[in-house]
Amino acid sequence: MALQFRSGLILLVFAFLGWTSLCLGQSPPPAPAPTLGNISGTVVDQSGAVVAGAKVKLTSTGQSQSPDRETVTGDNGEFSFANVTPGAFQLTFTSPGFAPQTSSGILSPGEIRFVPRIALTVASNVTDVQVALSPVEIAQAQLKDEEKQRVLGVIPNFYVTYDPHPFALTPKQKFELAWKTTIDPVTFAIVGGIAGVQQAENTFSGYGQGAQGYAKRYGASYADLAIGTFIGSAILPSILKQDPRYFYKGSGSTRSRSEYAIANAVICKGDNGRWQVNYSNILGSLAAGAISNLYYPSQNRNGPALTFENTAVGIGATAVANLIEEFLMRKLTPNLPKHDRATP
Repeated sequence: MALQFRSGLILLVFAFLGWTSLCLGQSPPPAPAPTLGNISGTVVDQSGAVVAGAKVKLTSTGQSQSPDRETVTGDNGEFSFANVTPGAFQLTFTSPGFAPQTSSGILSPGEIRFVPRIALTVASNVTDVQVALSPVEIAQAQLKDEEKQRVLGVIPNFYVTYDPHPFALTPKQKFELAWKTTIDPVTFAIVGGIAGVQQAENTFSGYGQGAQGYAKRYGASYADLAIGTFIGSAILPSILKQDPRYFYKGSGSTRSRSEYAIANAVICKGDNGRWQVNYSNILGSLAAGAISNLYYPSQNRNGPALTFENTAVGIGATAVANLIEEFLMRKLTPNLPKHDRATP
């Protein structure tokens, strides 16, 4: 009995020693891998319009040091990174014509992170653009920004640039700006108001009164605007290589800014960046005045007198408009890009 007990005890000891040896020889179980997460968001411009094709770079700034990843925004401006290792990260956004922008955060395990909407701003100069862009592409980006400028959010304010480093427009871009100005709904409304005032004061009495008289005044007023815009701001600027826009000064004394605004009725910047006589505006006003003799009532046509009168009025109106642009319009135009002030 004692022998059997001892033999059983010995077996138990050997079994215990074997189990202990087995346990001591095993490695501890590996730590569970962190649960991966997702990062997504939307890229827009300052007007709120989505930016398609923007490049988005994901960089891990934490201890994981995961490889960088890149994607581009879709047609809806959205981007997404799946299976992202948790930890600190940075997103870098670039798009032609826009200044680069970054966004940082910390992704928790298993988190589905929606970053706040990213609003890109138009690049203020070429050095802000970290991709190879041609001058035409930069000018187009600046032009798209100008086409969103509206006084009080309504009235078109397209023919002024607040960018201190504007690029010259191509002929196609000059015609695009003229076209968008003449077909804007607010333009039609303004012409309607002008025709109404003329009707009330019986201006160009040869048109008569009533609906027919108003329609004739409306047609003549719209023709004046459309002809003047296309000749003075598209056709002649393209031929003479001049820029039809007003270049906002925004700095200096009130007197210097006033003189600058008034002078811009008869001088302008050429496509070469040099100041020169504004032949486009002067000849455009003369041409528009001459053409207006074709559709004004015969008793209101004064030949050359009417032409030069309309030219003088056009130049004076440009000077007044420039003064308003220089001192008032910027304050009334919301959502403008933040540019450093220009010093023409």
